[in-house]
Amino acid sequence: MEKVYIFDTTLRDGEQTPGVSLNVEEKLEIAKQLAKLNVDVIEAGFPISSPGEFQAVKTIAENVKGPVIAALARAVFKDIDAAWEALKNAESPRIHTFIATSNIHMEKKLKKSKEEVIEQAVQAVKYAKRYCSDVEFSAEDATRSDFEFLCKVFSAVIEAGATVINVPDTVGYALPWEFGELIRKLKENVKGMDKVILSVHCHNDLGLAVANSLFAVMNGADQVECTINGLGERAGNAALEEIVMALKVRKIGKDTNVNTKEIYKTSKLVSSLTGVPVQPNKAIVGANAFAHESGIHQHGVIEDPSTYEIMSPEWIGLTGSRIVLGKHSGRHAFEKRLRELGYELSKEELEKAFAKFKELADKKKEITDKDLEAILTNAFTQREEYLKLKHMQVFSGAGLIPVATVIVQIKGEEVMSTSTGNGPVDAVYKAIARAVKVPHTLLDFSLHSVGSGTDALGESIVKIADNQGNVVIGRAISTDVVEASALAYIRGLNNLLSHQQGG
Repeated sequence: MEKVYIFDTTLRDGEQTPGVSLNVEEKLEIAKQLAKLNVDVIEAGFPISSPGEFQAVKTIAENVKGPVIAALARAVFKDIDAAWEALKNAESPRIHTFIATSNIHMEKKLKKSKEEVIEQAVQAVKYAKRYCSDVEFSAEDATRSDFEFLCKVFSAVIEAGATVINVPDTVGYALPWEFGELIRKLKENVKGMDKVILSVHCHNDLGLAVANSLFAVMNGADQVECTINGLGERAGNAALEEIVMALKVRKIGKDTNVNTKEIYKTSKLVSSLTGVPVQPNKAIVGANAFAHESGIHQHGVIEDPSTYEIMSPEWIGLTGSRIVLGKHSGRHAFEKRLRELGYELSKEELEKAFAKFKELADKKKEITDKDLEAILTNAFTQREEYLKLKHMQVFSGAGLIPVATVIVQIKGEEVMSTSTGNGPVDAVYKAIARAVKVPHTLLDFSLHSVGSGTDALGESIVKIADNQGNVVIGRAISTDVVEASALAYIRGLNNLLSHQQGG
C-alpha cells in the first residue's frame, strides 16, 4: 500500500465556515483529538490574521505532539514572520505560504504580472526556508491557472526550497477526470516534482471535492488536504472521513495512517464546538449512515450486515449493539455503553455524567445514544460560570402576553428581572438581558430535538457577539425547551465574558 498523507485543515479552512469562531481552548481540544485520529499534518491557523489566531497556533504548536503543525502565510514576509513566531516551538513545524496564479486573480486581486508573481513566490519560499526546513507552497486557484505558467511557478519554488507543492481547486471548479489529468501532467512536466510531496486541496462548490481528491490520488498525488465533516468556505472542503474510508473500503493500493476508530468521535466533537450540525444522511458520520428502516433491508442486515453495509460501523468507532438505558439502569451499564460509543472518562467525569444521566432518566422513558452524547457534550464543554440562572418562571398561553421572571446570580448576588416578549423564549431572553446588562448582540438562535418522541431532549444553540465583533456559542439541553433556551443564552454570555477576560 502506498501512503497518502492526510493534511487536516479543520482549524484553518474549516473555521472559515460562515458563523464559526473557535476560541483557543476549543481549537486545542480539536487539535488533540486530531492527533488521536493520527492525521499527518494539522494546519492550526493563519497567525497574521488576528492576535487570537496567533495565540491558538502557538498553543497548539507547544502542546500537540505527533503530527506536523502547519501555519498559513501569504507570500509576504510579515506573514511568514508571524507564522514562524507561532510555530517555532512545535515538534515538527511547517510554514505554508501561498499566492494566486490564475489570470483573474492576478489581474483583479493582486494586480501583478506573471513575472512579479513568480518572483514573490520564490522570495517567500526562500524567506520561509530561513526559519523552517519544511515549507509548503500553494498556487491559489490553480485549476483556473494557465498550465504552462503553473509549471513555471512550481518549478521555481521547488528550486527555491519548497518541500510540498499544493494544487488547490480553490473555487471547486474542476471535474474529477480533468483534475486527475492535471495532477498527472504536473508530475510529468514540473522539474523536481519527483523530489517533493504533491498535495491537493479541493473545495466542494459542485459537490465534487472528495471525487476530485480521489482522482488526484489515483494520478499520483501524495497528500490530500481536507476537513472534518467537510467544513470550510462556501460549500466546504473535501471531507476527511469520506476520503479515508473510500481508500480503506475500495482498496485501490493507497491508504492512510488515520486511526479510523476515532472518526466518529472527532466528527461529534467538531460539530459540537463549531455549532454546525452534521446532516442525518451525511456519508460515514451522519445519524442515518448505518441506519436501516426498510423491512427488506432490516431482514438482510439481520442475516448478514454486508448485504447492505459496505463497511462496519465499528471501523469508525461505532458499535452495532445497543443497550436500552433508563432510570433503572446502573452505573455499570451506563459506563459500558459510553465505552462502546468511544468515550473513556475519569472517575470524576463518570460520576458527573452519571448524575446528569439520572436526572434525565427521571424525565424520559428511554435514553438513546444521542441523549448520551448530548449529556457528555453539555457536561464537559462548559467554561467558567460568571452568571448562573437560579430561577425562571414563565406565563404564556393562547391570547396571553408572555411574561418571564428570572433570577440570575451575578458574582454571588442575585438579580431579579421581569419582561414580556413575543413568545416565552423571547420574554426569557429579554429578562436575562435586562438582569445581566452585558453589551452584546444575539446573532442566531436555534432549537431542535435530540432523538425522537414528545419527551425528546431539546437542544438550543445561540450565537452572540460583543461590540468588538467577537462571536461565541452557547449550547444547552433540557427536556424543557424554554429552559434549554435560557441555559444556552446564559452559557453564551458566560463564554463571552470569559473571552473578554482572556479565558
